[in-house]
Amino acid sequence: MYFEDFIPGYTITTPGRTITEADIVAFAGLSGDFHPIHTDEIYARQTPFGKRVAHGALILSISLGLATRLNQLGDTLLALGALDKVRFSNPVFAGDTISVKKRVFETMEMDAIRGVVIFHTHVHSHDQKMVLSYTDKLLVRRKAIPV
Repeated sequence: MYFEDFIPGYTITTPGRTITEADIVAFAGLSGDFHPIHTDEIYARQTPFGKRVAHGALILSISLGLATRLNQLGDTLLALGALDKVRFSNPVFAGDTISVKKRVFETMEMDAIRGVVIFHTHVHSHDQKMVLSYTDKLLVRRKAIPV
């Protein structure tokens, strides 16, 4: 889709993806975040969550990846410009399945070849709890203007 194809109110939902133990362990290794809430079952049992929690940044990263699976942008996506108003509202655990709902909030023309599409994005778990929300701004290629 090109910039002009995104109309405010347009909404799309991704397929689900189950968060695994391997995801959490791999993300701890990649990020260096070995906080015991993520990596120590005995410690995590003593927390209000009662078990280990997936890293918030892992869920954010997976949500961005799920959005690419929609094949809406392909080579028309030029850049991720911003993530704003990031809110982690509920924990995600190994075994939870998440999906992403994106709604076009606003579009802004930049020049003859680019525009900005602003999405309100909500990530829900399989039991319909919102676990994450944010606003993302994508720089998107415009349709070629005939000369």
